[in-house]
Amino acid sequence: MRPVPKYQRTGRTREEYADILAVMVNEELGHKIRSRLARFLPQMDQPAPASSLSVRNQLHLTPASPLPTRKGISGKSLRNQERVDSLQRDLDIQFGNPSLLREALTHRSYLNEINQAWPSNERLEFLGDTVLGLITTDFLFGRFPGLSEGELTNLRSALVRTETLARFAQNINLGQYLFLGRGEEMSQGRRRPAGMACAFEALLGAIYLDQGYPAVQDFAMRFIDPELTQVIEGRLHKNAKSTLQELVQARMQQTPTYHLIDENGPDHAKSFTAEVRVGTHVLGRGHDRSKRGAEQAAAEAALERLTSDLSTVSTSAL
Repeated sequence: MRPVPKYQRTGRTREEYADILAVMVNEELGHKIRSRLARFLPQMDQPAPASSLSVRNQLHLTPASPLPTRKGISGKSLRNQERVDSLQRDLDIQFGNPSLLREALTHRSYLNEINQAWPSNERLEFLGDTVLGLITTDFLFGRFPGLSEGELTNLRSALVRTETLARFAQNINLGQYLFLGRGEEMSQGRRRPAGMACAFEALLGAIYLDQGYPAVQDFAMRFIDPELTQVIEGRLHKNAKSTLQELVQARMQQTPTYHLIDENGPDHAKSFTAEVRVGTHVLGRGHDRSKRGAEQAAAEAALERLTSDLSTVSTSAL
């Protein structure tokens, strides 16, 4: 006697059972399963995705671990909670709602590997970017009453560029606390400037929601105030591309060129990497969320290099 197929034992059709199984796994694997099943079930409909919890209920399965709530992390996630607690100690900030900090540390790649309904840090990054902009603008507006709008904008851009924020994140070892997917982990996600900058902004967003504006302002100013001194001394708020072009033309009688060498990330959060070259010689490399910003960052990196050791870059070396 032939065994009864598993899908018949659930009281469902083969197509319904296949759909349920497909959405139990993460989105990427789900698509692969559907494409393979399509060879055997050519008429199978494509229903709207259901949540993993509702799917498991349909199959009478029990979740591997309880789903966390916004009020905290379940005991099943003790290692995660320890990571959050450790960062609070290092920052000397005690969150009233630690789940906000956990959210700020969660990269979207991690969500494909856990059986928990948890948001990524992208919304907090959006909020933190705006909060940081306000803090920086407020600070510069009061500090430099004689500067024009354009000069203030240039200063602010130098203070909140991707590489600067990434350095802030590195100063507090933020990368070691992030929750990353395996692919992101293997591609140096804990050190990539764009990812570090996003995580720092998400952290600001979490502090703002949990502690309020004065607290996040005090935290951000730990980094912004000393950075401003370096920016002014290094004149990084000036148009770095124009300054670099003048310097290179005067010293080398050539014009620097800019080349986009990498771009990654989803459409709403693209990250670009650009190089500035003289001939085939790379003078600097920069990262930013826009192509123009990446070129500006590359020019700034080149200026820093040329200023620190101009004698090593000469026409004979090109």
